[in-house]
Amino acid sequence: MKYVPEEKQELYISHLLSKYKPDILVITGHDGMIRKGKCFNDLYNYINSKYFINTVRRAREWDTRKELVIFAGACQSYYEALMSAGANFASSPARVLIDFADPLIVAEKIATTDSNYYVSINDIANDLRDGKDGIGGVGAKGKSIKLQ
Repeated sequence: MKYVPEEKQELYISHLLSKYKPDILVITGHDGMIRKGKCFNDLYNYINSKYFINTVRRAREWDTRKELVIFAGACQSYYEALMSAGANFASSPARVLIDFADPLIVAEKIATTDSNYYVSINDIANDLRDGKDGIGGVGAKGKSIKLQ
């Protein structure tokens, strides 16, 4: 785990991905809406979503084989833009405050699920504090490989 301030994440992501070559990436920090309950589709109404979105895009440019599983976002993040940028899972479809452990729960489920199985948000929702209101996504293939 590396701490990088939100506004610098997009600058460091390619280097960190090249150095560590992860198969799961969690891009998070702090976020929020500036005008709560208004302008859901205005990027400038979010404190840090633009940084998370740019980081996801750069990670996808690095991930030429399309095998990297990406979780992106934080409390009240611009969910639709994070998904459009290439995240597998993101917060926060209902613009709620997510639990700090939610990104870790998603990453753990992907990491511990056999690679022959696909993990959807339905497989994880009951383990998350706010379920599908807090986290959404298109899913991802599990990363666990069973040795025979």
